[in-house]
Formats: sequence, C-alpha cells, structure tokens
Amino acid sequence: MREYLEQQSQRDPDPGSNTEKPVEDWITGDEPMTGAQASYLKTLSEEAHVEFDASLTKAEASRRIDELQAKTGRGVRC
Repeated sequence: MREYLEQQSQRDPDPGSNTEKPVEDWITGDEPMTGAQASYLKTLSEEAHVEFDASLTKAEASRRIDELQAKTGRGVRC
C-alpha cells in the first residue's frame, strides 16, 4: 500500500488539488447537509454564539462552516 501511495504522489504532486471544488459547481449542493456537516456546524454555532440552522443544504452548510471558522478561528490554515 505504501508503494502505491508513493507512486500516486509522484504522478500528482498536489493530490488534494482536485478535492476542493467551488460550491457553485457541486452537483449535490442542493441536497440536505450531511450528518458530519450538521454536527460540526452545531459545534461552531455554539462557539460563535449563533443559532444553528438545521435546514441548510450541503452548499449552504459549507459556506456557513467557512464563515463560522473565520469567526471562531477554527480550521484556519496556516
């Protein structure tokens, strides 16, 4: 398995480059948010002292996560 991963990393120097797609391009963006999104949003909402909205779509939840991460300092990339 390690050999396979090394081969893959040699083929694509930035393997995560295709994992981030603009929310507007998501095919399933209008579906209800996932359980993982809901759980994380609840945590972020509590930390940011804002109301949790359980009716968000996947795309809306992703945007809200970004907003609340910026507000709380969580998930900030260095």
